[in-house]
Amino acid sequence: MLFMLSCGMNSRVHRSGGLMLKMVGNSGQLSLGKKYAGKYFEMEQQPDGAVLLRPMKVVPDAEAWVHEPAMRGQLHRADAWVRSTPRAETKLDELVKSAAKRKIKRQRKAALRSG
Repeated sequence: MLFMLSCGMNSRVHRSGGLMLKMVGNSGQLSLGKKYAGKYFEMEQQPDGAVLLRPMKVVPDAEAWVHEPAMRGQLHRADAWVRSTPRAETKLDELVKSAAKRKIKRQRKAALRSG
């Protein structure tokens, strides 16, 4: 199938995801096909009237902090630590004692700052 592009060049429709001729319906909608159903796109109108669609992912506000550069760095470091640190069984008694000691230290520091 051949169609004429606005630049005057002939082009073929490629079934493997290449160029396709689409017509905007009366309601202003353009069907991209089921492959793209439910996906988000950023639409950019070019100065020459061309429309560029870029696939996008939407991140809820409550999860956006995970994608901040500083947090991504921390997550990469944590991932590297997990990959390089051998697994070991947790000794719960020692964990509880250690947490209690840290809590006492924090309380002492807070008392010194306020007193």
